[in-house]
Amino acid sequence: MIRCQALRWGAPGQPLTPAIDLRLDSGSLTALVGSNGSGKSSLLKVIAGLQKPLAGAVSLSVPRRSGVSFLPQQLQLDRQFPISLQELVAAGFWGRRLSTQLRKQRLATALEDWQLTGLEKRPLLALSGGELQRALLARLSLADSPVLLLDEPDAALDEPGQRLFWQHLHAWHALGRTLLVACHDLAAVHRHIPQTLLIKSSGCLFGASTELIQPPAHTQVA
Repeated sequence: MIRCQALRWGAPGQPLTPAIDLRLDSGSLTALVGSNGSGKSSLLKVIAGLQKPLAGAVSLSVPRRSGVSFLPQQLQLDRQFPISLQELVAAGFWGRRLSTQLRKQRLATALEDWQLTGLEKRPLLALSGGELQRALLARLSLADSPVLLLDEPDAALDEPGQRLFWQHLHAWHALGRTLLVACHDLAAVHRHIPQTLLIKSSGCLFGASTELIQPPAHTQVA
């Protein structure tokens, strides 16, 4: 469960929205939607404990250190850091006590699940944007956290990669995990995520995605 009480966030003295009161039940799947600069990433960081709120509080039903995993935008990753794709993915084991054999098995499974087998030794600089995004998602999958906070997880993914992501997202949800997903693809939100928190500077709205989100219209040209 994630509960925000009279929460305000943003730069010091510059709250991005009026205070919000919000409860997301354990096992819920929620989209976080808003224009660029509306505060989606900042809110995820506040919930993850990586950024302090300006006012109010966030409470979780699990410990942040062991129960919450945060997927940042890949722009925040230093691609010149001298590690391989495999080492990046294996960082998902951080803080967990597993045998060497079990680590190897689970790492191999994660790489296969995210279609990264054969890319294990590539440095980060040699990866495409989509390969790097799938590696970050594979790292997240190894953490096994009950709460997942995802900041634009489908960014840089091609169509097959997006299908793969949504399949995994629904699998995580089916396991009872609590997911909060910042996403710009309104059609995907409308199709895949049952409830939405819509962030606006004038105030935030929370409700069914089918009511809050209108997928973009398309015109057939041929």
